[in-house]
Amino acid sequence: MKVSLAIIASAWLAFASLPAPAQDTTPGVPWAALSVEQQQFLERFQAGWDDMPPGRQHAMVKGTERWLSMTPEQQARARERWQKWQELPPGEQERIKQRWRRFRDLTPEQRESVRDGYRRFHQLPPERRQDLRERWHDMTPAQRNEMRERLMRNRRPPTAAPPPPHRRGPGG
Repeated sequence: MKVSLAIIASAWLAFASLPAPAQDTTPGVPWAALSVEQQQFLERFQAGWDDMPPGRQHAMVKGTERWLSMTPEQQARARERWQKWQELPPGEQERIKQRWRRFRDLTPEQRESVRDGYRRFHQLPPERRQDLRERWHDMTPAQRNEMRERLMRNRRPPTAAPPPPHRRGPGG
């Protein structure tokens, strides 16, 4: 069970970054080019490896490398997250995938801004976070959009320097 969860977790991590099939023009990864450790980890895929799209092969190798470089504690957390993912209803999984795609399509600056907001939100006391969640939940979609726009207008990019101090000219 432990190994299969590890394989599933690495596959899931790998599939998250797959290119669309039409864009898959890179050469595949020959099974013999994998390290012994990678082959052991991916052995359940060996029979169909040569038929697998090259992009998926690369993603599987990348996911395997990521998994093998994790500490046991990191692997345990990844298994827990995978288990929670598996327990989500399909509709919730799809909603999360759509949100991830939207996040991935943001510019690097926008992604950093989202991460900054996430960090700031999680630094709030739990009671304040719950209050904000409830207020958000009670808003209509139009109110939520208005709030998003207002937050984006009032927000400086996370890496922006503060404005220079105002200097008075002669006689001012």
